[in-house]
Amino acid sequence: MSSTYGTLFKITTFGESHGPALGVTIDGCPAGLRFDTDFIQQELDRRKPGQSRITTQRREADEFEVLSGVFEGVTQGTPIALVIRNTDQRSKDYGHIAGQFRPSHADYTYIAKYGTRDYRGGGRSSARETAARVAAGAVAKMLLQSLGVRVQAYVSAVGTMKLETPYQSLNLATAEENAVRCPDPAMAEQMFTYIDEIRKKGDSIGGVVSCVVTGVPAGWGEPVFDKLHAELGKAMLSINAVKGFEYGSGFAGAEWTGSAHNDAMYTDADGRVRTRTNFSGGIQGGISNGEDIYFRVAFKPVATIMQDQESVDVNGDPVTVSGKGRHDPCVVPRAVPIVEAMAALVLADMWLRSCNAHL
Repeated sequence: MSSTYGTLFKITTFGESHGPALGVTIDGCPAGLRFDTDFIQQELDRRKPGQSRITTQRREADEFEVLSGVFEGVTQGTPIALVIRNTDQRSKDYGHIAGQFRPSHADYTYIAKYGTRDYRGGGRSSARETAARVAAGAVAKMLLQSLGVRVQAYVSAVGTMKLETPYQSLNLATAEENAVRCPDPAMAEQMFTYIDEIRKKGDSIGGVVSCVVTGVPAGWGEPVFDKLHAELGKAMLSINAVKGFEYGSGFAGAEWTGSAHNDAMYTDADGRVRTRTNFSGGIQGGISNGEDIYFRVAFKPVATIMQDQESVDVNGDPVTVSGKGRHDPCVVPRAVPIVEAMAALVLADMWLRSCNAHL
């Protein structure tokens, strides 16, 4: 089971949803970076459960401990180890599905691959694993911030409700002012009401998280197989419940002509090569071109719903699976910091892989 991501800025996560703890080791973080524990906790608080009635009511403080790699508030260039203790597991909520396969979960596929599975909250396949990613992503964010790079995501769709306003016309900072994390207050209120209605019906709904990265200079990324957008796509598709990734013009660009889609180039007053439009999404040939990088990530409806569903048990016999436990009716509000974390991890790695990486 591969639980490691990255080439030079490399992370390895560990832990299960109902185990004693989750954690991550970070290898490759340069020495001399000021280690802001308050910022890391702030990022974990954005992802943690129990934030509102439209999120799972599991209560986890998600407080982290630093085990290694930091001395007197500064990174040492050695592996950084962070651990997050689980405190509110209710494993009994999952006893009824110990021998059953939940529809659209990883229960059957884990059995098919490993011959065993941890049925308590999904074990390693649970989205709780992403807490470790967010902790590591916060360290990557600190590194990127020292380089003038900012990563900001927001909810742009819930079901068929879509925020059509271009990100350039939005104040993305306001996304943190509401439970949905949508930067349009009126749309956020409608989305909240809709998600709450879905929750009351015992159902779930999908959505889209959009992400914007500013401050990346031209030249980050690798040609051919490790293209910057390919690595971003891989990182996003590794997140639980993600079903799609597109950057720049995305699938809509397939409907355009080249003359409409090409980004005309010019040199600005500072001598920088710029583009008048940015349908490329800040990436050309797999390498950043200095414009904003923007992409969208589609999340499916949460698989666990509070309704009876047809399935089979470990013997292949038909069963009715009843939804129990504590689950998000819509994952996208809590997915925002996860998308940001994975984007930051990709970019931190790509910076180190660039020719002139230094603090």
